[in-house]
Amino acid sequence: MVKIAYDPRFQLKLPENHRFPMLKYELIPRQLMYEGIIDSSYLFQPKPITKSTAAFVHENQYLDKLLNLTLSPSEIRRSGFPLTRELIEREFLLAGGTVDCTEYAFENGIALNVAGGTHHAFRDQAEGFCLLNDCAIAAATLLESGKAKKILIIDLDVHQGNGTAAIFKNESAVFTMSMHGANNFPHHKEQSDLDIPLPDGTDDHLYHALMDQYLPATFREQNPDFVFYISGVDVLASDKLGRLKLSRDGCRLRDEKVIRLCHGNKVPLVITMGGGYSEKINDIVTSHCDTFKLAMTYYDV
Repeated sequence: MVKIAYDPRFQLKLPENHRFPMLKYELIPRQLMYEGIIDSSYLFQPKPITKSTAAFVHENQYLDKLLNLTLSPSEIRRSGFPLTRELIEREFLLAGGTVDCTEYAFENGIALNVAGGTHHAFRDQAEGFCLLNDCAIAAATLLESGKAKKILIIDLDVHQGNGTAAIFKNESAVFTMSMHGANNFPHHKEQSDLDIPLPDGTDDHLYHALMDQYLPATFREQNPDFVFYISGVDVLASDKLGRLKLSRDGCRLRDEKVIRLCHGNKVPLVITMGGGYSEKINDIVTSHCDTFKLAMTYYDV
């Protein structure tokens, strides 16, 4: 059975100007159940990670600031969120979802986190609505335990995974691949192991031509024994921040190529949702649900 990390606390109670992107965390599982794709048995409630687990990739001084709510005003602005106890508890829980997903991925081939993909978090600072780097923490946890020796992080969110790139820049056991908008946030890019910058207006044809050029070859060369995939739907033409022009079908085909590659090579896969900022919440939820449906098609048999 495909297992999905979900907790109602993924959706914070925030002021109206912060609330909209959070709605998807509640609506994705609700929509999947409404359509009969899953029932409640597919969902599991993750455990929050401990400070010592977060410290595999984050500096202790930074973690103390989070836990003691002592970030400076500039650090709070950089995070993008008002600093509250609820936020910090949510971040440790969200990262726990991705860590727990790794165990289910070993058992079932795949697991998905309704949240996650917080790839802008650095070792010592928050950025762009990311306070803890969940995929980096989960990858480091696998390396620490010896359960994986070569990890591939495929980041197809429209924004470069700059925090992830910086965290693993000297770690040969983790290969970071980021395919992102060249002119989009963050304005200062870090160096991933493989960066594929996309011009504004990139459509389905160009996107998939580049994906077909780089993804299979990278997979063969790196020969990973575990994969994390950040599947942001901010690549959609409807996204108000993305600057790309992918259709829903183009976004779905992107996900299928990653899932099919991991499934065919029997490499455990964890998928996190990343970003999505279309004007209509239905566009965001529908495309995220496509990712879950593909997972069911390949693995829930």
